[in-house]
Amino acid sequence: MQLSEFDYDLPQQQIAQYPLKSRDASRMLLLDRLSGKDEDRSFAELPDLLRGDELIVVNNARVIHARLLGRRVKPAAMGSSGELSVADHEIEILLSRQLDDLTWEALVRPGKKIHVGQRVRFGGGELEAEIIAHGNHGQRTLRFFSKGQAVNDEIDRLGHVPLPPYIDRVDEASDHERYQTIFASQPGAIAAPTAGLHFTPEIIEKIRARGIEICELTLHVGLGTFQPIRTETLEAHAMHGETYEIPAKTAEQIRSAKSAGRPILAVGTTTVRALEAAVIRASETDSSQLVAPGNAEARLFITPGFRFRVVDALLTNFHLPRSTLLALVCAFAGRERILAAYRHAVEAGYRFYSYGDCMLIR
Repeated sequence: MQLSEFDYDLPQQQIAQYPLKSRDASRMLLLDRLSGKDEDRSFAELPDLLRGDELIVVNNARVIHARLLGRRVKPAAMGSSGELSVADHEIEILLSRQLDDLTWEALVRPGKKIHVGQRVRFGGGELEAEIIAHGNHGQRTLRFFSKGQAVNDEIDRLGHVPLPPYIDRVDEASDHERYQTIFASQPGAIAAPTAGLHFTPEIIEKIRARGIEICELTLHVGLGTFQPIRTETLEAHAMHGETYEIPAKTAEQIRSAKSAGRPILAVGTTTVRALEAAVIRASETDSSQLVAPGNAEARLFITPGFRFRVVDALLTNFHLPRSTLLALVCAFAGRERILAAYRHAVEAGYRFYSYGDCMLIR
């Protein structure tokens, strides 16, 4: 399919720059997949809009301070003491995936100035990184060195909340809490699973009061989720891998719910990717489970024509045009229906993207 088929127009002013005062104050567009009918509702109505026998699956990934600002370390001038000095221009590093305790894959800007063997210094020099491998589109592999605390602790202290580029401001103290879901417990993500940002303890209490189960998995949101599609067709795009873990208890709850004919409501596209990738893994390994538990890597690119085997309903935020996430949502509900719903959301003044409003598709 042509990438141009997944486009829509959005006024800049409808891109949410800040979260609402209350998490559950967001608007929610309710979309029926069979009829294509949509209704303007509010997220606070979610507990009453559910059937009452759903199994809700959420992503408990926690966002780390993945955006680091440093300066390139350069050799001292001839005739000096031989000590290293620091270049004037700033280097921005966005960590994308941890390979081991000291090594990360990352996006580096400006990438042309940073080559294998060069080092970048952060803060007052208590944290440094050496470029050990070169990738495409500004990607690098970095090995970190710390003079004081553990590397991850220094990253957490010196790093910034990695707000998406369409949020045109620097991160603020409030983002440290509001750019995490209330489920966030497993650090490692570089972006929030944003559909979960709307939940509050009070909403969860109302959902559970109806007898609805909630279970968790972890998918560490990385380049696979937000890397732009640079090809003219969806088929030519290669997804980056993202690590995920499905606890054995969650896998059993899903098996039990599906056996009983109860719908699975996935909170967010990252949850969908983890679940559907785990179904494929289970079938390939002859697992007795519908969803294979344990740790794995998701490289699944869900596009129109994909057969969903687990997910029956989806709560999701609005996504960027020409993105892998929009393609996934179109695969779930139909491209024409989704684009029509997006046009309505634009006309009705919905707020878009990470800190914006949401959709319930069923």
